[in-house]
Amino acid sequence: MITIYHNPKCSKSREGVCFLEEKGIEFETFKYLDEKITKRELTSIIKKLKIKPIELVRTKEPLWKEQFANKELTDDEIINIMLKNHVLIERPIIINGRKAVIGRPIERILEII
Repeated sequence: MITIYHNPKCSKSREGVCFLEEKGIEFETFKYLDEKITKRELTSIIKKLKIKPIELVRTKEPLWKEQFANKELTDDEIINIMLKNHVLIERPIIINGRKAVIGRPIERILEII
């Protein structure tokens, strides 16, 4: 089953949902701003994406710029920051089994379906 980590307020995230619907693909929606993500889940997502934690951070968000941008942070510290501030997590994230992509651009979703 495909899961999309979704923020309904984000246009790119909404595009990801529409893309899956248009392709007729069944999926589950995880509204990560409303539902708690555990450290284990977030670490697993990062591994499936095959990226460093900083690559999952929305570094243009004012919160990141104001509080964290100029600090030297470990991967673990970055993960903990995202867990406390879900708005900093890039979106949408689409997971299909052991594969995952950040759906930007939206066509990247095709890589895992």
